[in-house]
Amino acid sequence: MCGIVGMVGQGPVNQEIYDALLLLQHRGQDSTGIATAEPNGIFHQFKAKGQVREAFRTRDMRALLGTIGLGHVRYATKGTASSEEEAQPFYVNAPYGIVLVHNGNLTNTRELSEELFRTDRRHLNTSSDTELLVNVLANELQSAISGPELDPAQVFQAVERVHQRVEGSYASIALIAGYGLLAFRDPFGIRPLILGTRKDGDGKYEWIVASESLVLENAGFEVVRDVEPGEAVFIDLAGNLHTRQCVANPQLVPCSFEYVYLARPDSEMNGISVYEARLRMGDRLADTIAKYTPKGSIDVVMPIPDSSRPAAMQVARKLGLEYREGFYKNRYVGRTFIMPGQAVRKKSVRQKLNAMSSEFKGKNVLLIDDSIVRGTTSKEIIQMARDAGAASVTFASAAPPVRFPHVYGINMPSRHELVAHGRTIPEIAEELGADYLVYQEVEDLKAAILDGSPDVEDLDMSCFDGRYITGTVSEEYLAWVEGSQES
Repeated sequence: MCGIVGMVGQGPVNQEIYDALLLLQHRGQDSTGIATAEPNGIFHQFKAKGQVREAFRTRDMRALLGTIGLGHVRYATKGTASSEEEAQPFYVNAPYGIVLVHNGNLTNTRELSEELFRTDRRHLNTSSDTELLVNVLANELQSAISGPELDPAQVFQAVERVHQRVEGSYASIALIAGYGLLAFRDPFGIRPLILGTRKDGDGKYEWIVASESLVLENAGFEVVRDVEPGEAVFIDLAGNLHTRQCVANPQLVPCSFEYVYLARPDSEMNGISVYEARLRMGDRLADTIAKYTPKGSIDVVMPIPDSSRPAAMQVARKLGLEYREGFYKNRYVGRTFIMPGQAVRKKSVRQKLNAMSSEFKGKNVLLIDDSIVRGTTSKEIIQMARDAGAASVTFASAAPPVRFPHVYGINMPSRHELVAHGRTIPEIAEELGADYLVYQEVEDLKAAILDGSPDVEDLDMSCFDGRYITGTVSEEYLAWVEGSQES
């Protein structure tokens, strides 16, 4: 998962892009980068490993000149997490010069790599699918150019060809030197992308596109709308907005895991409030908990901070139980889910959370988490509750069992890493060390999210139900992904 932002301003945009990346830091902590462009087409770029605050220095920011720019925060789902070469943005020098950032995962990288080398005669220097995407875009833009000047129609023609060649999930933002900013979203809208605008002091329009609405609101932009599935948005250097639908049959099927875990609760995506969706998850989870746990087996409800808090509050309210905060979170440790390696995740849990014994001692506790993926974090948390004196520990997940790999931009590539794969719920409970274990039902999660919008009719829930919405994910592909992760 990654966070992206692009901006077309009337003045320097470097500071506002930096501020936006701080707000998107929860979406990736491996590396970060910013690229800006001056009206004469000169690009300026800086990228580095680590989080935003530790990556950029004053001298780096001063060098990022220009009134148009983009930024990225990354956690690795393709390529190498520790490689600075695979940090985004990626750049190609022809045609014109293109800088691109990407959130998602391409699922036909093998075929594209071969096509780019054999047919398009383009060289790739990393295993990043973002480098693939920028080269495909550059090749199609080169083919679309029919005169001395680039116009929006040619840009949209290139994006149409990109959609025909590329499979998977992708929300992308690109700068085209001397011309403007391009943003486009995959035909299923799996990954989010939101458009906003504001007027400067002279009444001139400025534009922004970003992964989450909170970025727009924080910077004083008005949310215009989500970029539609398959749509391309082009903003020229004068601030004029051009849009076109670039696929024949787009279908909005956003990723359910955005609402479960990835997005901040104060964001809205596809017209659905993340916070309100998580409240509804809690309401539905409460009914399932009541169904599968013995009456009187729970004294108190506690969230695993932070993303499970809305669901936990609703569970406590609906079941008529006391709500307490039993874990204190150290906010200077990163999100354990997006840390590479099981050993690192396990160690970081106790650095990240501390159980307050006064809240646990002698109590039958119900712990609510947003999801259970590999089980490493959950197992450690359950043991922490026991060590703090809990009489019994019931563990509940606001999401269903994660039984299948997620191939659309979340780091869940291998089935053998998923604690729910090949296990029954009682077997998972035993593995985690819980007295009782309750999962959200698949249909309840879907309803909890979809109830927030009349416009979204389906969700990508492939990690829960094994249904890959793009229709291009085969068993052979899943085996190849698992093998490449293990090699």
